[in-house]
Amino acid sequence: MINRRWLPLNALRAYEAVGRNLSFTVGARALHVSQSALSRHVISLEELLGTPLLERRTHGVTLTEAGAALLPAVTKAFDRIEQTLNQIQQGRRSARVLRVHMPPSLLQHLALPILRDFRREFPDVRIDISSTNVTGLPAHDLDVAVVYDRPTVDDRVTDLLWSVRVTPVCSPELAEREAGKSLEDFLASNELLHVKLDNQPRDVLWATFARQCAFTLDTDRGLAFDTAISAIQYAMSGDGIVLADVDMFAADIAAGRLVAPYDAVFEEGYGYYLKFHAEDLADPVIVLFRNWMIGRFSSQSAAGALGGLMAKDD
Repeated sequence: MINRRWLPLNALRAYEAVGRNLSFTVGARALHVSQSALSRHVISLEELLGTPLLERRTHGVTLTEAGAALLPAVTKAFDRIEQTLNQIQQGRRSARVLRVHMPPSLLQHLALPILRDFRREFPDVRIDISSTNVTGLPAHDLDVAVVYDRPTVDDRVTDLLWSVRVTPVCSPELAEREAGKSLEDFLASNELLHVKLDNQPRDVLWATFARQCAFTLDTDRGLAFDTAISAIQYAMSGDGIVLADVDMFAADIAAGRLVAPYDAVFEEGYGYYLKFHAEDLADPVIVLFRNWMIGRFSSQSAAGALGGLMAKDD
């Protein structure tokens, strides 16, 4: 068994440089050592572990399954050591930086107040937010990722923060102009607005909705947007119908900026999930952030559901 008394730090540092850049040449340049020395270190680590970490190819290297599992753990450990040493050297009080990813629509519409309150409660935890429009996990390594996805099983701890329930929404002007039509006729006679999902047809959400309603509907028409926020804003301008999360956009519906003309709410199969590496269950800052997010999103979801019930009663 490997223990910290004889961790192969130089070999780990060499492997991290090669694995992060997928190149012995770039890795050697980054560490200011020769390629042959770097290669010897990586080979010694592979021999210690009894399995290859890299596949050597003519035009570079790729990670093996074992290499892909090791790289984020080594990178994260070195990042934290480097950060803490710099803070000590500069005489600053140690403040943990938590790297968090969130999808743009969730961040802008729900998460900003939650993050603000977390910072007020725990000012010693600094948060670096990245927000890219991807379905599932982003490519870069993070401490915590909130992802928009269907339920998946992988090696990360996964918590459901928010189930997505959608209904067709539009501007008040469009709803008034089309009043009296059936839902199927309403959708057939107006532009459909789409939110693009990675590796999915542009109309995947509308096609799923049409199947759930047992409609025959041409769903592959209309405009497609990168984010739900953009599609919602276009609908608010007076044109088009978009499938919106009734809980996330409950305030816009209650204020009359959006109208949900029909009582047709479905779960689209997607949700927002908080994910992090299982080994980080021992990290008190990540556990603190996890518990805060689960608690606040549970409150938000309950408030949204209550608002929807009150709107129906009205």
